[in-house]
Amino acid sequence: MIPVTATISLEEREISMRFLRAPGPGGQNVNKVETAVQLRFDAANSPALSDIVRQRLRRVAGSRMTRDGVIVLTANRFRSQERNRRDAVERLVTLVRAAATPPKPRRPTKPSRAARRRRMDDKRQQSGRKQLRGKVAPE
Repeated sequence: MIPVTATISLEEREISMRFLRAPGPGGQNVNKVETAVQLRFDAANSPALSDIVRQRLRRVAGSRMTRDGVIVLTANRFRSQERNRRDAVERLVTLVRAAATPPKPRRPTKPSRAARRRRMDDKRQQSGRKQLRGKVAPE
């Protein structure tokens, strides 16, 4: 079990990992060792996620989520497979945690009377400035 929040835990069997050859530094090793990790998590069919979290996760994940609801993360920051695997799992946990926290409700506010007055004064000043830019009448 991978703990995400107090109420959400992902089972390790829900996550599949594939190993790829990573780009970047590594010398001759880079051509023969598959250190990059491609993590796949089927969020659409995960029993650990509620419908609300699933919807938020779709928004948070963006292009990292396929149309079928599978999150695909590729980790190749490190030169070792184990560190890349840990990095991919941590990034998935961060995504799910961000989706699990409900958004703060927006409180509608009104501009203060002083702010409205300042805005109108600025508009009057701007209007006066533009009036002076008109054509000069012959005398």
